[in-house]
Amino acid sequence: MKILTPFLHGLLDYVTVVIFLVAPTALGLAGLAAVVSYALAGVHLLMTIVTNFRLGVIKLVPFTLHGWVERIVGPVLVILPFILGFENIARLFYIAMGVIIVIVGVLTNYANETANQ
Repeated sequence: MKILTPFLHGLLDYVTVVIFLVAPTALGLAGLAAVVSYALAGVHLLMTIVTNFRLGVIKLVPFTLHGWVERIVGPVLVILPFILGFENIARLFYIAMGVIIVIVGVLTNYANETANQ
């Protein structure tokens, strides 16, 4: 069931950016776990800004491609803490963010080419 419109998805994208930005401080992430979180905030913000949907600014990337990127990013975030050796809260954070991105992806109507809802 595709209950998330492109507009709602965009709102969640910006919330995701904020979560990645505040996680190092709020959760006490340090070292590589913090650097990756800040990097993901930047990448997620850039992707959102350049996506062709209502909350995009530059509108270069089709919303359907945005969806395919997230179909890759979600599962990668789930396995990332194991590859990078993150433990405890850092591991849980990245697994949770990956699962959330997967769920949002499953619930989003990426087929809406106009993406103006």
